[in-house]
Amino acid sequence: MASASSPATFPRPRSGTPLLTVMDRYIAKELTMPFLFGVGAFSSIGISIGALFELIRRITESGLAITLAAQIFLLKLPEFIVLAFPMSTLLATMMTYSRFSSDSELIALRGVGVSIRRIITPAVVLSLLVTGLTFVFNELITPAANYRAAITLEQALKSERPPFQERNIFYQEFQPASDDPAAQELKRQFYARRFDGTTMHGLTILDFSQEGLNQVVSAESANWDVESNAWTFYNGTIYVVAPDGSFRNIITFETQELQLPRTPLDLAGRTKNDTEMNIAEATQQLELVRQSGDEKMIRRWQIRIMQKYALPFVCVVFGLVGASIGVLPQRTSRATSFGISIVIIFGYYLLSFITNAMGEVGVLSPFMSAWLPTLLGLAIGLYLLFRASK
Repeated sequence: MASASSPATFPRPRSGTPLLTVMDRYIAKELTMPFLFGVGAFSSIGISIGALFELIRRITESGLAITLAAQIFLLKLPEFIVLAFPMSTLLATMMTYSRFSSDSELIALRGVGVSIRRIITPAVVLSLLVTGLTFVFNELITPAANYRAAITLEQALKSERPPFQERNIFYQEFQPASDDPAAQELKRQFYARRFDGTTMHGLTILDFSQEGLNQVVSAESANWDVESNAWTFYNGTIYVVAPDGSFRNIITFETQELQLPRTPLDLAGRTKNDTEMNIAEATQQLELVRQSGDEKMIRRWQIRIMQKYALPFVCVVFGLVGASIGVLPQRTSRATSFGISIVIIFGYYLLSFITNAMGEVGVLSPFMSAWLPTLLGLAIGLYLLFRASK
């Protein structure tokens, strides 16, 4: 196989000679080093901006131990490595195929009858492998590592958070408006001042579920009764209020069972954010949010779940785009390829940010909000491949 300084020459194979297998191995070898370089470079930049500077500030201002900072740093690494996979795929394919083009190795391959589509097949296979690796990281490694990093930091700062929300538990439940079924109006609002893991204290519930009759429930404490599948309130008062604001009835009680949703208890028991959840956990959270009827929150969680599916396939898009651009006749340096990669990455993630915002306000569906950048990038990659093949 020719060196980088001279064109590659491939003698026409005899019948049965596995020339293409040799070519695949050669291209795969050439793709590996730029890919590893990209993973190291992009993940280093990302973790420096996203975690390292904050940890240094914690060390100097809050007295965070260096050993714990190093542990948190290592736990945050998977998050930025997985973000570097698509970018590294783009960089590797563009740098490798640009070098093949500038060194006339592509001309040599075309001269022995190898098509452009066959030449970039190793890049597509690499992209698919990285897609699978990205999915594994996103599901099995990154969420658990992010959650552990958050717990470790809070323990180190003597603010260990329990596996539940301790104060100010809010829950709002919505229903279709009586005058406009397409609109939403508040059905019930649940508030608890404090939660110790089993009992909620200082509760106030505003109930607008009955037309023409509103209720205000105030109680010292409440527990969820598993057997009766209802809330048991203690030492409280129920105010029944007419639409004109006058009191219809006032009921004081020591113990009162009310048929309210269990959702506030479930929400109080969840403190993970979306980066600390895999798809299964995010889907469970979505089911809880659905019970509230809050369309904005429902859309947000639907988008987050779709993004967890879509992100790994960015590797395929970047691999196809990078290889298709790289095989075009050109003479570009590695620095130029790196610069072009940065521009493409910036454009893609800017588009992702825009479609995410459009999805959250309801302009795009959650599916299109998450998948539109990937589908558009795939279309561009296929067009570039068609153009290069001609």
